[in-house]
Amino acid sequence: MLAGCGKQQDSADAQMSSPKAGTPKTTPPPAANTGEAMRLIPAGEFTMGSNKTDAAGLQKEYGFVNPLYVDEHPPHPVTLPAFMIDTYEVTNAQYKAYIQQTKALDPPAWIQNGYNVRDEKLRGATLENLRWVARDYFKLDKDPDVMTREILLAELEKIQKLRDTLPVTGVTWDDAYSYCKWAGKRLPSEAEWEKAARGPHGHEYPWGAQWDAKKANTGVDPIDSGEATAPVGSYPSDISGYGVFDMAGNVSEWVANWYQPYPAAAYKHEAFGEIHKVIRGGGAGDGHYALSSFYRTSRRAHAEPSAMSTDVGFRCAR
Repeated sequence: MLAGCGKQQDSADAQMSSPKAGTPKTTPPPAANTGEAMRLIPAGEFTMGSNKTDAAGLQKEYGFVNPLYVDEHPPHPVTLPAFMIDTYEVTNAQYKAYIQQTKALDPPAWIQNGYNVRDEKLRGATLENLRWVARDYFKLDKDPDVMTREILLAELEKIQKLRDTLPVTGVTWDDAYSYCKWAGKRLPSEAEWEKAARGPHGHEYPWGAQWDAKKANTGVDPIDSGEATAPVGSYPSDISGYGVFDMAGNVSEWVANWYQPYPAAAYKHEAFGEIHKVIRGGGAGDGHYALSSFYRTSRRAHAEPSAMSTDVGFRCAR
């Protein structure tokens, strides 16, 4: 669920005497070349949007405020130049490197669960502090009071390494924009995102025309990561024909565009204009209620740019 920005709480890292994160620098230093994978999406035309209708009456059945599908109307041709897009969603580890260089603020969840504690801070902590952090922030499912320092440190580092591979969430649109700029990239446009998700054959789901909730991280067949999200690329079936992963499930993603009607659209929405930014793709926590409607390549969601959510992240383009 999307939530507005809130005041950051005291963190385990702060309590262990690490410097507090500050205000982002006006001109942050450039990112080092991390060599993360990107996929080339060839130039050309594709059909964006859909003419799908809610024939099954899902809006009434589930009590949705807005009608389904209508902001995708009408399908229309879009021609794009070639571009590159990240193969995977931006991870916690990648975003942490950005924070450490720019002094940008930590996502709120990191403050609450201890992920913002630096590795060297953990390794230098006393046993008493490690036990306190394990209990109050990491919520370790074992009793830290009976663990030696070495065993406890190994447990916490194992958790941190797993979290490194998860997609970053709890970021605003501006956070996503700033990260991509720092990395020498940009947020993909809404059209670029949809073309990359549809693949060369214009599929309704990244893998094809048929819905299968187990092909993506929808919560139906979860991976045990300790979180609703999964390490990026964990679902090999959730891949588009262009080789881009996690375009259906795991986390939804900010894109560059304001939420606007498509050309010749009849549907009107109070958020059209320069009010909300578009969010694409489906999230991970729906489980039994994972409706195919939310994982389609043409599905549009939207939120205020200052909003943040535990199931919204991003990827970059170039």
